[in-house]
Amino acid sequence: MTGLSGKRILLGISGGIAAYKAAELTRLFVKAGADVQVVMTQAACGFITPATMQALSAKPVFTDIWDNRVPDNMGHIELSRDRDLIVVAPASADFVAKLAIGLADDLLSALCLARRCPLVVAPAMNVEMWQNTATRRNVERLRADDIGILGPAAGDQACGETGMGRMLEAEDIFNEVAAMLRPKSLAGKNVLVTAGPTYEPIDTVRGITNRSSGKMGYAVAQAAAEAGGRITLISGGTLLPTPTGVERIDVLTAREMHEAVMARAGTADIFIAVAAVADYRAADAKSHKIKRGAGKLTVEFEPNPDILGEVAALSKAPFCVGFAAETENLKANAQAKRKKKNIPLLAANLAQEAVGMDTNALTLFDDRGIHELPRAPKIVLARQLVAHLAKMLPKK
Repeated sequence: MTGLSGKRILLGISGGIAAYKAAELTRLFVKAGADVQVVMTQAACGFITPATMQALSAKPVFTDIWDNRVPDNMGHIELSRDRDLIVVAPASADFVAKLAIGLADDLLSALCLARRCPLVVAPAMNVEMWQNTATRRNVERLRADDIGILGPAAGDQACGETGMGRMLEAEDIFNEVAAMLRPKSLAGKNVLVTAGPTYEPIDTVRGITNRSSGKMGYAVAQAAAEAGGRITLISGGTLLPTPTGVERIDVLTAREMHEAVMARAGTADIFIAVAAVADYRAADAKSHKIKRGAGKLTVEFEPNPDILGEVAALSKAPFCVGFAAETENLKANAQAKRKKKNIPLLAANLAQEAVGMDTNALTLFDDRGIHELPRAPKIVLARQLVAHLAKMLPKK
Protein backbone atom coordinates (compact mmCIF):
# COMPACT_ATOMS: atom_id res chain seq x y z
CA MET A 1 0.00 0.00 0.00
CA THR A 2 2.76 2.47 -0.81
CA GLY A 3 0.74 4.23 -3.50
CA LEU A 4 3.80 4.42 -5.78
CA SER A 5 2.88 1.76 -8.32
CA GLY A 6 2.79 3.41 -11.73
CA LYS A 7 3.92 6.80 -10.39
CA ARG A 8 6.53 8.67 -12.41
CA ILE A 9 9.29 10.26 -10.33
CA LEU A 10 12.22 12.36 -11.48
CA LEU A 11 15.06 11.92 -9.01
CA GLY A 12 17.58 14.74 -9.08
CA ILE A 13 21.00 14.27 -7.49
CA SER A 14 23.23 17.22 -6.68
CA GLY A 15 26.83 17.16 -5.41
CA GLY A 16 27.41 15.80 -1.93
CA ILE A 17 28.62 12.69 -0.15
CA ALA A 18 24.98 11.80 0.64
CA ALA A 19 24.58 11.01 -3.07
CA TYR A 20 25.28 7.39 -2.16
CA LYS A 21 21.88 7.29 -0.43
CA ALA A 22 20.23 8.12 -3.75
CA ALA A 23 21.14 4.64 -4.97
CA GLU A 24 19.10 2.99 -2.21
CA LEU A 25 16.29 5.51 -2.69
CA THR A 26 16.12 4.61 -6.38
CA ARG A 27 16.01 0.91 -5.51
CA LEU A 28 13.10 1.49 -3.11
CA PHE A 29 11.16 3.53 -5.66
CA VAL A 30 11.63 0.93 -8.40
CA LYS A 31 10.77 -1.94 -6.06
CA ALA A 32 7.50 -0.15 -5.21
CA GLY A 33 6.59 0.00 -8.89
CA ALA A 34 7.55 3.59 -9.66
CA ASP A 35 9.08 4.76 -12.93
CA VAL A 36 12.27 6.62 -11.97
CA GLN A 37 14.14 9.03 -14.24
CA VAL A 38 17.47 10.15 -12.79
CA VAL A 39 19.06 13.52 -13.54
CA MET A 40 22.45 14.35 -12.04
CA THR A 41 24.56 17.49 -11.77
CA GLN A 42 28.19 17.36 -12.80
CA ALA A 43 29.16 17.64 -9.14
CA ALA A 44 27.01 14.61 -8.29
CA CYS A 45 28.95 12.54 -10.82
CA GLY A 46 32.03 13.05 -8.66
CA PHE A 47 30.35 11.13 -5.82
CA ILE A 48 28.34 8.42 -7.62
CA THR A 49 28.41 7.38 -11.27
CA PRO A 50 25.61 7.67 -13.81
CA ALA A 51 26.27 4.00 -14.62
CA THR A 52 25.25 3.02 -11.10
CA MET A 53 22.06 5.04 -11.27
CA GLN A 54 21.21 3.72 -14.74
CA ALA A 55 21.61 0.14 -13.53
CA LEU A 56 19.26 0.78 -10.60
CA SER A 57 16.65 2.80 -12.48
CA ALA A 58 16.83 0.79 -15.73
CA LYS A 59 16.69 4.10 -17.61
CA PRO A 60 19.31 6.37 -19.20
CA VAL A 61 20.67 8.99 -16.81
CA PHE A 62 20.88 12.62 -17.92
CA THR A 63 23.57 15.04 -16.79
CA ASP A 64 23.98 17.61 -19.58
CA ILE A 65 21.57 20.33 -20.61
CA TRP A 66 22.82 19.90 -24.20
CA ASP A 67 22.19 16.15 -24.31
CA ASN A 68 21.04 15.39 -27.88
CA ARG A 69 19.18 12.24 -26.82
CA VAL A 70 16.30 14.54 -25.93
CA PRO A 71 14.29 15.94 -28.87
CA ASP A 72 15.40 19.49 -29.78
CA ASN A 73 17.96 19.36 -26.93
CA MET A 74 15.23 20.48 -24.55
CA GLY A 75 15.80 18.12 -21.68
CA HIS A 76 14.92 20.82 -19.20
CA ILE A 77 11.39 20.77 -20.68
CA GLU A 78 10.82 17.21 -21.85
CA LEU A 79 12.26 15.28 -18.91
CA SER A 80 9.79 16.63 -16.37
CA ARG A 81 6.60 16.89 -18.41
CA ASP A 82 5.37 13.35 -17.73
CA ARG A 83 6.48 13.26 -14.08
CA ASP A 84 4.20 13.19 -11.04
CA LEU A 85 6.91 14.54 -8.73
CA ILE A 86 10.49 15.80 -8.75
CA VAL A 87 12.63 14.76 -5.78
CA VAL A 88 16.11 16.25 -5.35
CA ALA A 89 18.13 14.10 -2.92
CA PRO A 90 20.64 15.20 -1.92
CA ALA A 91 20.00 18.90 -2.33
CA SER A 92 23.28 20.64 -1.55
CA ALA A 93 23.53 24.15 -0.09
CA ASP A 94 24.48 25.35 -3.56
CA PHE A 95 21.45 23.72 -5.16
CA VAL A 96 19.09 25.05 -2.50
CA ALA A 97 20.45 28.53 -3.24
CA LYS A 98 19.87 28.06 -6.96
CA LEU A 99 16.25 27.12 -6.39
CA ALA A 100 15.73 30.06 -4.03
CA ILE A 101 16.77 32.63 -6.65
CA GLY A 102 15.52 30.78 -9.73
CA LEU A 103 18.95 30.08 -11.21
CA ALA A 104 18.97 27.67 -14.15
CA ASP A 105 22.59 27.12 -15.17
CA ASP A 106 22.51 23.32 -15.52
CA LEU A 107 20.03 20.63 -16.52
CA LEU A 108 18.68 19.85 -13.05
CA SER A 109 18.16 23.46 -11.94
CA ALA A 110 16.66 24.38 -15.32
CA LEU A 111 14.11 21.57 -15.32
CA CYS A 112 13.16 22.42 -11.71
CA LEU A 113 12.47 25.98 -12.84
CA ALA A 114 10.49 24.80 -15.88
CA ARG A 115 8.51 22.12 -14.07
CA ARG A 116 4.73 21.71 -13.93
CA CYS A 117 4.72 19.04 -11.21
CA PRO A 118 5.41 19.37 -7.46
CA LEU A 119 9.01 19.55 -6.23
CA VAL A 120 10.51 18.36 -2.94
CA VAL A 121 14.12 18.51 -1.81
CA ALA A 122 16.12 16.64 0.82
CA PRO A 123 18.86 18.99 2.03
CA ALA A 124 22.30 17.58 2.84
CA MET A 125 25.22 19.69 4.02
CA ASN A 126 27.64 20.48 6.84
CA VAL A 127 26.06 21.65 10.08
CA GLU A 128 27.55 25.15 9.77
CA MET A 129 26.29 25.45 6.19
CA TRP A 130 22.80 24.41 7.32
CA GLN A 131 22.80 26.92 10.17
CA ASN A 132 24.19 29.75 8.05
CA THR A 133 21.82 32.70 7.79
CA ALA A 134 21.91 32.55 3.99
CA THR A 135 20.85 28.89 3.94
CA ARG A 136 18.07 29.49 6.46
CA ARG A 137 16.81 32.35 4.30
CA ASN A 138 16.95 30.20 1.18
CA VAL A 139 15.06 27.34 2.83
CA GLU A 140 12.30 29.69 3.97
CA ARG A 141 12.10 31.00 0.40
CA LEU A 142 11.59 27.46 -0.88
CA ARG A 143 8.82 26.84 1.64
CA ALA A 144 7.14 30.07 0.61
CA ASP A 145 7.35 28.89 -3.01
CA ASP A 146 5.57 25.61 -2.09
CA ILE A 147 8.69 23.49 -2.49
CA GLY A 148 8.62 20.65 0.02
CA ILE A 149 11.53 20.25 2.45
CA LEU A 150 12.35 16.74 3.68
CA GLY A 151 14.68 16.92 6.67
CA PRO A 152 17.52 17.27 7.28
CA ALA A 153 18.38 15.14 10.30
CA ALA A 154 20.96 15.54 13.05
CA GLY A 155 23.90 13.22 13.53
CA ASP A 156 27.47 12.41 12.57
CA GLN A 157 28.62 13.92 9.30
CA ALA A 158 31.22 12.81 6.76
CA CYS A 159 33.39 15.81 7.65
CA GLY A 160 33.70 14.51 11.20
CA GLU A 161 31.42 17.11 12.76
CA THR A 162 28.04 16.45 14.36
CA GLY A 163 24.75 18.31 14.06
CA MET A 164 21.86 19.16 11.74
CA GLY A 165 22.46 18.74 8.04
CA ARG A 166 22.51 14.98 7.42
CA MET A 167 20.24 13.93 4.60
CA LEU A 168 17.34 11.78 5.75
CA GLU A 169 17.82 8.07 5.25
CA ALA A 170 16.54 6.65 1.98
CA GLU A 171 13.69 4.80 3.68
CA ASP A 172 12.51 7.99 5.39
CA ILE A 173 12.47 9.91 2.10
CA PHE A 174 10.70 7.00 0.42
CA ASN A 175 7.98 7.01 3.07
CA GLU A 176 7.50 10.79 2.79
CA VAL A 177 7.21 10.60 -0.99
CA ALA A 178 4.82 7.64 -0.81
CA ALA A 179 2.61 9.66 1.52
CA MET A 180 2.57 12.60 -0.90
CA LEU A 181 1.54 10.43 -3.82
CA ARG A 182 -0.97 8.27 -1.97
CA PRO A 183 -4.63 8.65 -3.14
CA LYS A 184 -6.42 11.48 -1.30
CA SER A 185 -9.44 9.46 -0.23
CA LEU A 186 -10.27 11.91 2.59
CA ALA A 187 -9.81 15.11 0.59
CA GLY A 188 -12.06 17.85 1.92
CA LYS A 189 -12.98 15.91 5.07
CA ASN A 190 -12.65 17.31 8.59
CA VAL A 191 -11.23 14.50 10.71
CA LEU A 192 -11.15 14.58 14.51
CA VAL A 193 -8.78 12.10 16.17
CA THR A 194 -8.09 11.40 19.83
CA ALA A 195 -4.86 9.78 20.98
CA GLY A 196 -2.80 8.94 24.03
CA PRO A 197 -3.72 8.40 27.66
CA THR A 198 -5.65 10.63 30.03
CA TYR A 199 -4.45 11.45 33.54
CA GLU A 200 -6.87 11.71 36.44
CA PRO A 201 -5.52 13.54 39.52
CA ILE A 202 -6.02 12.20 43.04
CA ASP A 203 -4.25 15.13 44.63
CA THR A 204 -1.86 17.83 43.41
CA VAL A 205 1.01 15.39 42.81
CA ARG A 206 -0.59 11.97 42.31
CA GLY A 207 -3.00 10.54 39.80
CA ILE A 208 -4.03 7.50 37.79
CA THR A 209 -3.33 6.94 34.14
CA ASN A 210 -2.62 4.04 31.77
CA ARG A 211 0.23 2.73 29.64
CA SER A 212 -0.95 4.07 26.28
CA SER A 213 1.95 5.55 24.30
CA GLY A 214 -0.27 7.34 21.79
CA LYS A 215 1.60 5.74 18.88
CA MET A 216 -1.48 4.21 17.26
CA GLY A 217 -3.51 7.41 17.50
CA TYR A 218 -0.69 9.51 16.09
CA ALA A 219 -0.25 7.01 13.26
CA VAL A 220 -3.97 7.29 12.47
CA ALA A 221 -3.72 11.10 12.44
CA GLN A 222 -0.73 10.88 10.09
CA ALA A 223 -2.45 8.40 7.78
CA ALA A 224 -5.60 10.53 7.64
CA ALA A 225 -3.50 13.60 6.80
CA GLU A 226 -1.71 11.67 4.07
CA ALA A 227 -5.15 10.81 2.66
CA GLY A 228 -5.91 14.51 2.28
CA GLY A 229 -8.03 15.12 5.37
CA ARG A 230 -7.96 18.24 7.55
CA ILE A 231 -6.89 16.71 10.85
CA THR A 232 -7.39 17.89 14.40
CA LEU A 233 -5.58 15.68 16.90
CA ILE A 234 -6.69 15.92 20.53
CA SER A 235 -3.91 14.32 22.51
CA GLY A 236 -3.34 13.20 26.05
CA GLY A 237 0.17 13.39 27.45
CA THR A 238 2.79 11.91 25.10
CA LEU A 239 6.30 12.76 23.94
CA LEU A 240 5.47 12.07 20.30
CA PRO A 241 6.08 14.71 17.61
CA THR A 242 3.00 16.13 15.91
CA PRO A 243 2.48 14.58 12.45
CA THR A 244 3.06 16.94 9.54
CA GLY A 245 -0.01 18.94 8.56
CA VAL A 246 -1.93 18.06 11.73
CA GLU A 247 -3.39 20.55 14.21
CA ARG A 248 -2.72 19.30 17.72
CA ILE A 249 -4.59 20.19 20.91
CA ASP A 250 -3.09 18.96 24.18
CA VAL A 251 -5.31 17.90 27.08
CA LEU A 252 -4.70 16.13 30.36
CA THR A 253 -7.88 14.65 31.81
CA ALA A 254 -10.84 12.81 30.33
CA ARG A 255 -13.08 15.79 31.01
CA GLU A 256 -10.67 18.10 29.17
CA MET A 257 -10.64 15.68 26.22
CA HIS A 258 -14.44 15.49 26.34
CA GLU A 259 -14.73 19.27 26.26
CA ALA A 260 -12.26 19.59 23.37
CA VAL A 261 -13.98 16.88 21.33
CA MET A 262 -17.55 18.11 21.86
CA ALA A 263 -16.54 21.65 20.89
CA ARG A 264 -15.42 20.34 17.49
CA ALA A 265 -17.56 17.27 16.82
CA GLY A 266 -20.31 19.30 15.17
CA THR A 267 -18.04 20.31 12.29
CA ALA A 268 -16.27 16.95 11.93
CA ASP A 269 -17.03 14.59 9.07
CA ILE A 270 -15.14 11.73 10.73
CA PHE A 271 -14.36 11.04 14.39
CA ILE A 272 -11.72 8.41 15.21
CA ALA A 273 -11.52 7.71 18.95
CA VAL A 274 -8.16 6.06 19.51
CA ALA A 275 -7.32 7.59 22.91
CA ALA A 276 -7.18 5.40 25.99
CA VAL A 277 -9.61 7.46 28.05
CA ALA A 278 -9.89 6.70 31.76
CA ASP A 279 -13.30 5.28 32.57
CA TYR A 280 -13.20 6.72 36.08
CA ARG A 281 -11.83 9.75 37.95
CA ALA A 282 -11.36 10.53 41.62
CA ALA A 283 -14.66 11.86 42.97
CA ASP A 284 -12.90 14.25 45.33
CA ALA A 285 -9.46 15.14 44.00
CA LYS A 286 -7.59 17.00 46.70
CA SER A 287 -6.07 20.45 46.18
CA HIS A 288 -3.17 19.51 48.44
CA LYS A 289 -0.81 16.57 48.74
CA ILE A 290 -2.33 13.70 50.72
CA LYS A 291 0.02 12.84 53.56
CA ARG A 292 0.99 9.25 54.23
CA GLY A 293 -1.03 7.74 57.06
CA ALA A 294 -0.71 4.66 59.21
CA GLY A 295 -3.55 2.74 57.59
CA LYS A 296 -5.22 2.22 54.24
CA LEU A 297 -6.20 5.02 51.90
CA THR A 298 -9.58 4.79 50.21
CA VAL A 299 -10.28 6.79 47.07
CA GLU A 300 -13.79 6.91 45.66
CA PHE A 301 -14.10 7.04 41.87
CA GLU A 302 -16.90 8.24 39.62
CA PRO A 303 -17.51 7.67 35.90
CA ASN A 304 -15.93 9.89 33.26
CA PRO A 305 -17.93 11.03 30.22
CA ASP A 306 -18.40 8.51 27.41
CA ILE A 307 -16.84 10.62 24.65
CA LEU A 308 -17.39 8.23 21.75
CA GLY A 309 -20.93 7.41 22.89
CA GLU A 310 -21.89 11.10 23.09
CA VAL A 311 -20.45 11.93 19.68
CA ALA A 312 -22.18 8.93 18.07
CA ALA A 313 -25.50 10.02 19.62
CA LEU A 314 -25.41 13.52 18.10
CA SER A 315 -28.31 14.30 15.76
CA LYS A 316 -25.81 14.98 12.97
CA ALA A 317 -23.05 12.66 14.11
CA PRO A 318 -19.83 12.33 12.12
CA PHE A 319 -18.76 8.92 10.80
CA CYS A 320 -17.49 7.35 14.03
CA VAL A 321 -14.64 4.87 14.40
CA GLY A 322 -13.98 3.37 17.80
CA PHE A 323 -11.02 1.49 19.23
CA ALA A 324 -11.15 -1.31 21.77
CA ALA A 325 -8.11 -2.57 23.67
CA GLU A 326 -9.08 -5.93 25.13
CA THR A 327 -7.17 -8.46 27.19
CA GLU A 328 -9.44 -11.44 26.47
CA ASN A 329 -12.46 -12.47 24.37
CA LEU A 330 -11.52 -9.86 21.81
CA LYS A 331 -14.19 -10.55 19.20
CA ALA A 332 -17.10 -10.88 21.61
CA ASN A 333 -16.14 -7.80 23.61
CA ALA A 334 -15.45 -5.72 20.50
CA GLN A 335 -18.73 -6.63 18.84
CA ALA A 336 -20.60 -5.79 22.04
CA LYS A 337 -18.86 -2.41 22.25
CA ARG A 338 -19.68 -1.53 18.63
CA LYS A 339 -23.33 -2.42 19.20
CA LYS A 340 -23.52 -0.45 22.45
CA LYS A 341 -21.92 2.65 20.92
CA ASN A 342 -23.96 2.26 17.73
CA ILE A 343 -21.00 3.07 15.48
CA PRO A 344 -20.28 1.85 11.92
CA LEU A 345 -16.68 0.76 12.46
CA LEU A 346 -14.60 -0.46 15.40
CA ALA A 347 -10.95 -1.53 15.48
CA ALA A 348 -9.85 -3.89 18.24
CA ASN A 349 -6.58 -5.33 19.46
CA LEU A 350 -5.17 -7.21 22.43
CA ALA A 351 -3.68 -4.62 24.77
CA GLN A 352 -0.89 -6.89 25.96
CA GLU A 353 0.34 -7.24 22.38
CA ALA A 354 0.15 -3.56 21.46
CA VAL A 355 0.74 -1.14 24.33
CA GLY A 356 3.99 0.76 23.88
CA MET A 357 5.03 -1.25 20.82
CA ASP A 358 5.74 0.01 17.31
CA THR A 359 3.77 -2.85 15.75
CA ASN A 360 0.24 -4.05 16.24
CA ALA A 361 -2.46 -6.29 14.80
CA LEU A 362 -6.00 -5.02 14.35
CA THR A 363 -9.37 -6.63 13.81
CA LEU A 364 -11.98 -4.40 12.16
CA PHE A 365 -15.70 -4.88 12.83
CA ASP A 366 -18.42 -3.38 10.65
CA ASP A 367 -21.83 -4.33 9.25
CA ARG A 368 -20.19 -6.48 6.57
CA GLY A 369 -18.32 -8.63 9.06
CA ILE A 370 -14.85 -9.05 10.54
CA HIS A 371 -11.66 -7.96 8.78
CA GLU A 372 -8.26 -9.04 10.07
CA LEU A 373 -5.24 -6.76 9.63
CA PRO A 374 -2.10 -8.84 10.36
CA ARG A 375 0.67 -7.54 12.59
CA ALA A 376 2.59 -4.69 11.00
CA PRO A 377 4.07 -1.29 11.92
CA LYS A 378 1.34 0.91 13.36
CA ILE A 379 1.58 3.43 10.51
CA VAL A 380 0.94 0.61 8.02
CA LEU A 381 -2.15 -0.49 9.96
CA ALA A 382 -3.30 3.12 10.24
CA ARG A 383 -3.15 3.52 6.47
CA GLN A 384 -5.11 0.30 6.01
CA LEU A 385 -7.71 1.50 8.50
CA VAL A 386 -8.07 4.86 6.74
CA ALA A 387 -8.44 3.13 3.36
CA HIS A 388 -11.13 0.87 4.85
CA LEU A 389 -13.16 3.68 6.41
CA ALA A 390 -12.85 5.82 3.28
CA LYS A 391 -14.65 3.10 1.32
CA MET A 392 -17.45 3.12 3.91
CA LEU A 393 -18.17 6.85 3.69
CA PRO A 394 -21.46 7.86 2.06
CA LYS A 395 -21.12 8.61 -1.63
CA LYS A 396 -22.18 12.09 -2.69
